[in-house]
Amino acid sequence: MTGRLAEHALRRTLEPLGEKVGFDYQVAVLGISVAALMHTDWVAKHLPPCPGFQRVVLPGWCRGDLAPLDQKFGTSFERGPKDLQDLPDYFGKKRQAPPDYGKYAVEILAEINHAPRLTDTEILKLAERYRLSGADLIDLGCVPGELWPRVGQVTRQLVQAGFRVSIDSFEQAEVETAVAAGAELVLSCNSTNRDWASKLPAELVVIPDDPRDLSTLRETVEQLKSSGSRFRLDPVLEPIGFGFAESLGRYLAVRREFPDVPMMMGIGNLTELSEVDSAGINLLLAGFCEEQQIRSVLATEVINWCRSAVQEFDIARRLVHHSVKNQVLPKHVDSRLVMLRDTKPRELGAEALADLAANIKDANFRIFSERGEIHILNRDGYWHGTDPYELFDQLPALDSKHAFYLGYELAKAVTALTLSKQYRQDEALNWGFLTIPEISAHERRKHARAHETPAREE
Repeated sequence: MTGRLAEHALRRTLEPLGEKVGFDYQVAVLGISVAALMHTDWVAKHLPPCPGFQRVVLPGWCRGDLAPLDQKFGTSFERGPKDLQDLPDYFGKKRQAPPDYGKYAVEILAEINHAPRLTDTEILKLAERYRLSGADLIDLGCVPGELWPRVGQVTRQLVQAGFRVSIDSFEQAEVETAVAAGAELVLSCNSTNRDWASKLPAELVVIPDDPRDLSTLRETVEQLKSSGSRFRLDPVLEPIGFGFAESLGRYLAVRREFPDVPMMMGIGNLTELSEVDSAGINLLLAGFCEEQQIRSVLATEVINWCRSAVQEFDIARRLVHHSVKNQVLPKHVDSRLVMLRDTKPRELGAEALADLAANIKDANFRIFSERGEIHILNRDGYWHGTDPYELFDQLPALDSKHAFYLGYELAKAVTALTLSKQYRQDEALNWGFLTIPEISAHERRKHARAHETPAREE
């Protein structure tokens, strides 16, 4: 079911789709130009009887309750996609995530960097943000060379608030106080502190004294084994330019030497110290950890390009777990980490836009972004080009509200062209899991009308 303006584009989409998927169909064109303006009450009055049909697919923008339509026409009504170009996906040509998708095997420790320099309130607020982003433990990062008198108090507050806590310090007093207050993991342990750390009732993260010399890690492992301590191994990930590739090799070597011992990786040395969007790095490191059964990572969000690193890794660990477990590529399942560009922008094409322009009978602007240009259409004309300022100057005179709306939409359209993203008028651009949904101009006008104060009678 559609309106007059979308009829030709819809038929062009359905003809190959019906043959490919295997269904018969009929297009019902109701007496309205823009299908998005339909309401189910209006549809009930204008749709003719439709016996013999199994499904009636309404435009995704159609508002109202579908149940009365089911009852009146004796068939199943449903909302399809908001964009007719998404009908192939809607009819099952896109692979769907399996029912158990979302499981993971790698634990996230989210570090609160320089925790002693924050207030208790700031620490609790950060911890909650990290928990909502997917963190399993909150790591309290202490300041080397400084003692933190409040470490026990803060640890206790976090534990009482339901957080699991690790303490990142080599200072004996800080570590012992934090563990006594409920910290369950200590970062880190080597020859400098293993004598007293081995007596703690907490798990330890074992690191080498020198990352290039794994014999120092083995010595600490042997002492901790003899003392019955619980521990996991971290050979230390090095930044690019400072032995990154060799450090990955050390993780492989340690996994071969200690196949059954838990391992951890501090991924901040790569995400924080590489000036690049961190999502791709997080996916690669998550894949490495999943394949090598490295079951925990330490993530940080200090520098601005890493400000969503915890949530990025949370999404990545689920995707790679699905990939490794099922021996499938990590694609076509979860696209939330595709943020800069879209997975597959679609275009109407020159012919469809020309048809649309020829059939528009109202003054409302339709905006499209494709084939390297912005396209603006209404009953008065069809304008297209690459410069939004030049296009705006060619348009009929606009009042301030319409000018603001058009300028806002053109800015989104230019961004979509620049980054090869899908632009849909009145919708937010897709920034993956960072997308903030927009309220369409139509919905805003509807809301404003609903809250208008009726005029008083004299």
